[in-house]
Amino acid sequence: MESAVVADGVSAPLPGRCAYFVEKKKRYCKMVVGSGKAYCGEHANVDQESARKRIPCPLDPKHTVYEDILAKHLKKCNSKEKPKPVYYVKDINAGPVTVPVPVSDEVSLADRSQKEMEHLIQKLKNAVKGLSVKHKESILSHPVLKEPLNDPKNGDFACKHLKQQASILGNMEALSLLGSHRCVVEFGAGKGKLSHWIHTALGTAEDVHFLLVERSTTRFKVDGKNRSTDSTFERLQVDIQHLDLSKVSLLQEKHLPVVGVGKHLCGAATDLALRCLLERSVPGDDGDEPSSKRVRADIAREGSVAAPSQQPEVGGVAIALCCHHRCDWQHYVGQEFFRQRGLGAAEFGAFQRMSSWATCGMSRAGGHREGTAVASAGITEGTTEGTAGPDTAEEEEEEHEGGEETGPDHLDSLSVEEREHIGRLCKLLIDQGRVHYLQQRGLEAGLRSYTTPDISLENVLLTAVPRPGHTGAPLLI
Repeated sequence: MESAVVADGVSAPLPGRCAYFVEKKKRYCKMVVGSGKAYCGEHANVDQESARKRIPCPLDPKHTVYEDILAKHLKKCNSKEKPKPVYYVKDINAGPVTVPVPVSDEVSLADRSQKEMEHLIQKLKNAVKGLSVKHKESILSHPVLKEPLNDPKNGDFACKHLKQQASILGNMEALSLLGSHRCVVEFGAGKGKLSHWIHTALGTAEDVHFLLVERSTTRFKVDGKNRSTDSTFERLQVDIQHLDLSKVSLLQEKHLPVVGVGKHLCGAATDLALRCLLERSVPGDDGDEPSSKRVRADIAREGSVAAPSQQPEVGGVAIALCCHHRCDWQHYVGQEFFRQRGLGAAEFGAFQRMSSWATCGMSRAGGHREGTAVASAGITEGTTEGTAGPDTAEEEEEEHEGGEETGPDHLDSLSVEEREHIGRLCKLLIDQGRVHYLQQRGLEAGLRSYTTPDISLENVLLTAVPRPGHTGAPLLI
């Protein structure tokens, strides 16, 4: 006698749920159906007895709608563009508009001649002279993560991310960035796990608030775990490129110093975040010009910048870097640093591509994952506009350790170790430009290895704290 089929949503539909089998998810649809119906509204077309026709929604073809109620649906569709929040200022952190790089300078590495590549590599080596190739090792932890790290239920990927978060917290504590009376801004927040652990580590600290910046909606957020009478968790659903922190109501009301954090803030998202922290607009601007121009114009007109109550003080930065191959010259904050070394947009574009040699696994077959998705960001944790994040921890790990270009075949004479070294030099040069930018704005900045390569190949943490004797928001130069 055959056993009855179990209505578990996989072998058979759950009671009162849709009878449509979703091939991609290998299970039946879980939407509730109407009385006497076999299918939900989304899959009603499967039921041949249905007289009403469903069509793709014009705002988002990923879902359908009854054709005869389309007008009503468009008024309330979740994909309908929502009014922009007050802190949205288009391209405020995008950086100054520069002259486009000639098409001849945008050629891929694979299309460059051996002579061109050798010339670029020599330029790179000249540019890094005098810079410390080895970062300070600062692999720390924090007691608040001791129990989670020892949880036997954790898989390898969960352990890796917990170790990274623990070291970020340990480094923040060493820099006195964990304390009372401040606002933590997590860029590319994703599920908000870094903010969660920071909040837990703060314990009895008073008047600490959190702004979680993420441009897309996020599932499985941990925000609800952080309910506190003395802390506020607020999500800002906006791309970092368009975020004006000085217009966020929490900062306007509290006048707290800001600590910017991020875990794996991909490529250009790091530069956007630094501009967001340090190149804010001034009261009364209309958002039509880049923020740095507006501030300089205000200085020339009034002789001073806005009062500290309008521009929150930057109390520190702790950002785990990654995906240098996704940087962008316009957004990049280290342009002055590059120019001081006789370099420009063309060299930056090449070094940005070559940076992937450090982490893309040149020894693996193929060694090339074209167009890995981001952040920012993120930008995933830390994305930039127009990119999508990973669905699983494994995809995130691959994404952050992926690259774009392996280089032309005539460089096969270079060993794997030599290519990885060149990739690391590219990352070093790009990151030192960021350090220079922070130093020019009154901060003590540096780079440190916060975890081991077996935990993450992207193991560099960018940190900054106010220089002793420097008070108030850093001035633009």
